[in-house]
This record gives sequence, structure tokens and C-alpha cells, in this order.
Amino acid sequence: MRIVRRASRSITVKNGEVASLESYTTEGFGVRVVVDGAWGFASSARLEPREVDRVTALAVEIARASALFKLEPVNLGEPVAHVGTYRTPVKVDPFSVPLEKTLDLLLAADSAMRAVKGIVVAESSAAFIREEKTFANTEGAYIEQEIVETGGGLQALAVGNDDVQQRSYPNSFGRHQGTAGYELLEAIDMVGNAPRVAEEAVMLLTAPVCPSGVTTIILDATQLALQVHESCGHPIELDRVMGMEAAYAGTSFLTLDKLGTFRYGSPIVNITADATIPGGLGTFGYDDEGVEAQRTPIVREGIFVGYLTSRETAARLGQRSNGTMRADGWNRIPIIRMTNINLEPGEWDFDDLIADTDDGIYMEMNKSWSIDDKRLNFQFGTEVAYQIKNGKMGQLYKNATYTGITPQFWAGCDAICNRNHWNVWGTPNCGKGQPPQVAHVGHGTAPARFRNVQVGVMKG
Repeated sequence: MRIVRRASRSITVKNGEVASLESYTTEGFGVRVVVDGAWGFASSARLEPREVDRVTALAVEIARASALFKLEPVNLGEPVAHVGTYRTPVKVDPFSVPLEKTLDLLLAADSAMRAVKGIVVAESSAAFIREEKTFANTEGAYIEQEIVETGGGLQALAVGNDDVQQRSYPNSFGRHQGTAGYELLEAIDMVGNAPRVAEEAVMLLTAPVCPSGVTTIILDATQLALQVHESCGHPIELDRVMGMEAAYAGTSFLTLDKLGTFRYGSPIVNITADATIPGGLGTFGYDDEGVEAQRTPIVREGIFVGYLTSRETAARLGQRSNGTMRADGWNRIPIIRMTNINLEPGEWDFDDLIADTDDGIYMEMNKSWSIDDKRLNFQFGTEVAYQIKNGKMGQLYKNATYTGITPQFWAGCDAICNRNHWNVWGTPNCGKGQPPQVAHVGHGTAPARFRNVQVGVMKG
């Protein structure tokens, strides 16, 4: 049984005015049962003893009905009986900060962007979430958690003759978010970065389109975070592999026969699932089955070695769950979700990596993406790109795109920047399941170089 209370506040400023201000609290409980070898789930927003009895009885009734059509009985493996607490460490509780202070910050960033000639739309936003969860099971587990999130970002839109260009900061699609307090919003310095972001959006209007061809590319950490999310994070979800989840975004090319033998990337590619990283958006103490947060190897020296698992899917492999079951609130069943899926840092300094590249393109921050339902064939577009020639950054390009096949692409990775350039980027909008659920996940990445990549498949 899970009792969940979630408080959320979000603010958006657009062209000098408050475009939206949303604040809400939701509270309720969900009961998941196994009866006659089948799952049943029911939930309610009424936290009353009689309602708990009624909802639990309903979950049992659903499970008995489901058992009439089960293919095989549910096996959860060994009991999970952790007793504990977890709280996100924060320096400043974001809900304790006066609304006026956040509004002043967003308006200042907005004003700094609009001060740049050519900017038509300026937008800045901030978001805060506090989720309190209590979990208990009949095996003896009792866990209390408080997860606090803070996020913020800005976007500048420039419009020219038959062209629209955008730049974002510190990440695209609204904001960067992490498990942290208000200190995260102050650390990213949106006001200080606003003029640069706006000037780059205007410069893109007159920049040439990124040329087509097969070349070397260097991806910045934010673009690489989405690359990891789509081409590694989703295909390692074991419920997709086993066909238990496919409707929202397909299954996976990483079938069971590939575990431990399949070459996913070059020998320098090491990928982990780590729910213990301080500040990561996929960081917590325990998942929604009561399993403790863990660090799990996914790709070791280029070889695929691990999935994201639940208790049920792990038991099918004769393993213990690595703690990735999470639900989007009290009225949804837990499903396998990414935690922080990370490309481990390499040894290169960024300037040395550029200097070591004779001919290529540097691409930064996602603008568009597309990937097939096996997570193999993908295409990404970035907000900005620069030519690399003889070890130096040169011409600015717009409308840069690249495409590839997942294992071939990662096999071409020959250099990854070191921990000084490594950051855990938050993705607050990962969709999965029916009815749809949104998960908050993270990706630790540093800039990396890839050889023989098709670039410029879309001309703008």
C-alpha cells in the first residue's frame, strides 16, 4: 500500500507578463495485491479506514478476476521488508521562498532576453515539487520518503525572413530539474545567461544550414543526455523486453539473448543506472515496491550487462530487483522507470577533445527527436552546431541533425570528457504506460565524440 501526497508549484513568465501560475496538492492511496497468482490494483483519494477496507477488497476482487486469464502466476522472488526513511537533502526549501522573489528572478531573465534586438518571444519558468510517500507491505516493509524537486529554465525565440530559431538554457524543452532545494535555481544563474542565449538565437537566423555528409561529431552533455535516454534508457526496461509494456513507445532490441554478450558500444562506453546520485532527478531512497535505491551496471566496457527490473521481472531472470518501479502518483500502478541512466565520464578535457579533432561538427542542446519502437533507428536535431576544423571551433550552423543505428552509433564513440564536464541532467517529462504516466528521470553525461555519423539528413 502506498499513501502519496504531492504538492506542486510552477510559474512561467512570457514577454514581461506572468503567463501561468499553478499550484496544487493531490493526496490519496493505492493498494496493489497478488491473489490467486494475479495482480489487482485500486485507489482512492479518501484517506479513511472504511475506504481503505473497501478499496483493498476491490483490489482483491480485480485480482481474482484477472487470475481467470493469467498465463503464469506472479512470482515476486524473495520478500522485501525494509524499514526506513529517506529525505532529499535541501539547503533552502523551495516552498519557503516568497513567490515574489521567484517572480522577480524570472522577470529579470525575461527582460534581459528581450533587451536583445530580434527576440520576439522570451520565456522563463520555475517549478517546485514536494512528494511525501509512505509504503508498507505484508512482508514487513514500512518506508517514509520526502522527495523535493526544483527546476528552472529559459528560452529565447528569434524570427527572421522565413525562419524561426530558438536557444534555451540550461536545457531545452522548458527547464533543467533536479532533486534539490531553491539553491539549484540560484546556481544556474538564468539572469546572467539570458543575454547570451538571446544573442545566439538571433545569430542563428543568418547562419548557414548544417551541411550533409558522414563525419565526426561531438555532442554536448545536454544532447547526449537525451541520446542516452532514448537509445539506452528505454530499451533496457525489462517489461518492454518481455512484452509486458509496449503500447506507449514500443518494445526493445535488447532481447534476453543479448544479456552479457551483446556489444552495445565501443570499449570506452560504460553506462550505469544509479538512483543514489545526489541531486539526480531519478534519485530516491526506495522504489514503489520498497526496494532500496541502487547503482547497477548496464553497459560495461561496451558489453550490455543489465536491465532495469521490478521484483516480478527480476525473478524471471533469477535475479533480485534493482529498484526501478515507480508510479506517477497514488492512483497509478508502479511500472519500470529509469532512475539516473548515466554515461560514465572518460578522461578528456573538452578543449583537448576539440583540439584533437581535425574535421567535424560540435552539436549542442536538443531541438527535435525521433526513434523507432525498437529503439534502434534514430534521428536528432540540435539547437546549435559549430564546424570543427583543424582542432578549432569555427562556423556557426543552424538546423543541425544527425541519424544512426544505436549499436553502430555507440561503437563509434572514441572519446568522452572527464568528470569536470559531467553533470546529471533532469528529464521531468518521460512518458510511459496506459493510462499515461510521467516519470522524472536523470542522465549523467559529459561531451563525447562519435566517428562516421550521418549528419544533415534534414535541410532547413
